[in-house]
Amino acid sequence: MAFALSDDQRFLVQHVRDYCRAEIAPRAAEYDRSGEYPREQLRGLAELGLMGATVPERWGGAGLDAVTYALCLEEIAAADASVAVIVSVQNGLPEKMLLRYGTDAQREKYLRPLASGEHLGAFCLTEPGAGSDAASLRLRAERDGEAWVLNGSKAWITSGNQADTFLVMARTGGAGARGVSCFVVEKGTPGLSTGRPEEKMGLHAAHTTTVTFDGVRVPAGNMVGEEGQGLVVALASLDSGRVGIAMQALGIARAAMEHAARYACEREQFGKKLREFEGVSFKVARMAARIESARLVALKAAWLGEEGRPFSKEASIAKLLASEAAVDVTRDAIQIFGGNGYSREYPVERLYRDAKVTEIYEGTSEIQQLVISRAVFAELGE
Repeated sequence: MAFALSDDQRFLVQHVRDYCRAEIAPRAAEYDRSGEYPREQLRGLAELGLMGATVPERWGGAGLDAVTYALCLEEIAAADASVAVIVSVQNGLPEKMLLRYGTDAQREKYLRPLASGEHLGAFCLTEPGAGSDAASLRLRAERDGEAWVLNGSKAWITSGNQADTFLVMARTGGAGARGVSCFVVEKGTPGLSTGRPEEKMGLHAAHTTTVTFDGVRVPAGNMVGEEGQGLVVALASLDSGRVGIAMQALGIARAAMEHAARYACEREQFGKKLREFEGVSFKVARMAARIESARLVALKAAWLGEEGRPFSKEASIAKLLASEAAVDVTRDAIQIFGGNGYSREYPVERLYRDAKVTEIYEGTSEIQQLVISRAVFAELGE
């Protein structure tokens, strides 16, 4: 893997940074307070090709490599993590699933409008009683002639109330992972409904809802992959999703570090700038070290995926390190701001709230450690 970016990569990342600083960052605090869904910003990102960043141009995407997309996602997250998670979910889950396992007809009908940003996608795996234990999901799909009928509910679905296209995991067979299949469900299908956005600690502009299926009929041709292959479809795409969350976490952490460093250069106590106190400057040094090291792992994972190599372990390491760094860096940023950091007048308060969920969704830190440890034992032949 080459560490130097090409001229094209540098140009695009700078272009995305400029857009995010001009159009997304100034509205982040407002959207955090109001909970308004950032449609305008998503349209702007779609014009930059980032709603279908790694989807080939054949299917309406920008055809970017995974490393370039990851760096762009960090820029979005540094401006507003709510916008970043919407972009990350769309690129890393529904689009990846359709691209890898969908038929050409499904790609034409569903992937193309997702990649262009015309439609928004939702990934429906988690249920009220099935989170980390995805194989225990209970939403049921029963065959009825040339259709499947879905009954049950999903929980904590990003963009659940905004999505046009839902990728839904449902039980078509017996208990366990092999009894799960994946379906595409369209917005407006009779029996499909969504709840109100959850009142969350952070990411207020990224709506998270329940999605309910009450006798929802979908054509048999809307099954993605083979019957019983649903969790294979879902979990294969989670590696890309986890790299996306790692980059989201890094964007949050970097923004917090930059705010704290600027504040330390401006604020005076005891006749000196805060940056002159080692208790402050050393905090900034550790922030920079943790962000840089986690970014290298995340970009390695992105590169491995781009090369078609296994990267489950690296994706989990990236998400584990980056999410922990985001929580710790934002907490230390508040400490540097002192009492001001506890106020909504300053952005580090919001960044701290936004950071925490990166340790939870798309696989908790505990699940990442499980994935990593199993990979290590397998490499040892144990």
